[in-house]
Amino acid sequence: MIEYCAPTLASLKMANLFRYVCAKEQDPEIMVKCWNEVFEDKGLGFKYFHRSDGSALIYVYRKSGLAAKLRNVNVQRFLRKYGYCDFDIDQALDRLSGRLSASSEFPHEIGIFLGYPLGDVIGFIENNGKHCKCIGSWKVYCNENEAERDFRRFRKCKDVYQKLWTEGTRSVIQLTVAG
Repeated sequence: MIEYCAPTLASLKMANLFRYVCAKEQDPEIMVKCWNEVFEDKGLGFKYFHRSDGSALIYVYRKSGLAAKLRNVNVQRFLRKYGYCDFDIDQALDRLSGRLSASSEFPHEIGIFLGYPLGDVIGFIENNGKHCKCIGSWKVYCNENEAERDFRRFRKCKDVYQKLWTEGTRSVIQLTVAG
């Protein structure tokens, strides 16, 4: 979680995904339910998307950030093209979960749920993932300078969080900013 979600834990980024390798006796849905309870006061949400080959895909998100993103009229217009009709967090995540389960590839609108700029998500789709200005946490098609600044902040955050966690000086909960 630290490696892939540090910017979300630090409230620098709206959301991240990570693959969690589960022991056969582990139920990822129960694990996610526990995380939701533990991190409730921090403003974080967790969603289990699917499990294959002994792993679970876990979505970690800032509830306030995702709610604001889903209220954006342009984002709603874009998501409607992919069958989203309810922009309540739970309903939208259920739709995304269904789209993830129905395909072996990630549905491209997942970028919206990861907090990528709408212009970059549209640029990725229109260009089939080619011809971007730069690559970091996502492929950038619009505001290269702003994205590069964000990518530097995310890398620094990840480095600091990994150091503190590895040294044992901070737990994941202690590293999670309330918000």
